Amino acid sequence: MNTKKIAELKKSAAPFTQTNTRASIRQIANTLLPFIMLWIAAYASLSVSYWLTLPIAVAAAGFLIRTFIIFHDCCHQSFFKSRRANDFLGNLLGVVTHFPYEQWKNAHNIHHSTSGNLDKRGVGDMWVMTVDEYVAASTGRKLAYRFYRNPIVMLGLGPLFLFLVTYRMNREGAKKKERWNTHLTTLAIVASYALIGLLIGWQSLLLVQGPIMLVAGMLGIWLFYVQHQFEDSYFEHEEHWDYVNAAVEGSSYYRLPRVLQWLTGNIGFHHVHHLNPKVPNYNLEKAHNAIPPLQKATTIGIRTSLRSLRFRLWDERARTFIGFRELKAYRRQPSAPVNKPIADQADIA
Repeated sequence: MNTKKIAELKKSAAPFTQTNTRASIRQIANTLLPFIMLWIAAYASLSVSYWLTLPIAVAAAGFLIRTFIIFHDCCHQSFFKSRRANDFLGNLLGVVTHFPYEQWKNAHNIHHSTSGNLDKRGVGDMWVMTVDEYVAASTGRKLAYRFYRNPIVMLGLGPLFLFLVTYRMNREGAKKKERWNTHLTTLAIVASYALIGLLIGWQSLLLVQGPIMLVAGMLGIWLFYVQHQFEDSYFEHEEHWDYVNAAVEGSSYYRLPRVLQWLTGNIGFHHVHHLNPKVPNYNLEKAHNAIPPLQKATTIGIRTSLRSLRFRLWDERARTFIGFRELKAYRRQPSAPVNKPIADQADIA
């Protein structure tokens, strides 16, 4: 994509960055109120049957994901016009979702500014190794990478590790404001659990909150994974890396059924979000529909997204993801470089 087209694409997304206070307040109401009601219903159902509790908890997890999307918009200062309002709501929802506002915001902004850059991996992203890096790695590092990329570990243990370890500690080099925010968020979470535990009992709390957090965590990691880990994604070294190309070619359009699209706050339009993170979630689909080049981004559905579970390593020569099973064939028959234009990358489910 040439410089002129890049500038035009950035400019075309600008009108959709306008926030709508009524839409934002309406979204808070239709997200947090159902979440609270479902939480109470799940607790009440414990006296009937836990088999009734579980589906209610799964539904509540869907609304927790939607809550996280609002938190996410606050981190980008795109949910309200006021920075103070975004920061206040973001910190509050950080307790609900268990993510410290300042730490997640800073790491996520780094993710946006480095997504797809092979020379700037490691903050706010998932661990991705190239084929050559994996081949040259030690046995211990290969085992660690295989463990990390295993779907059971990634989706099963991943949420627990994030909630209990990663976001309960500060990043190296974090500033004072971020460090204090992490500790205060953890303190608020502990206090909330203590209060609710005293009111309804620790067993009831764990039986309701446990599946909600686990399911929401699993689905959250899956969404983040599939939005960047698709076959013809975008990865370049610093000298060739471009922000707009990384946004449109390296972020997928995850086409979901309407109900799931609503619960996930339109985050499936991830290519639009990466092009301009100031676009609030309720404007992402509008921008996608109004800007023709964005409609040519790689499109995946639920069925085709499942293929990404086998993607493990980035093949720099073929510019595609491959699995561990393909590694031997790759080494015998290295692929020629492939430079695909956006228009050729559509993968309609």
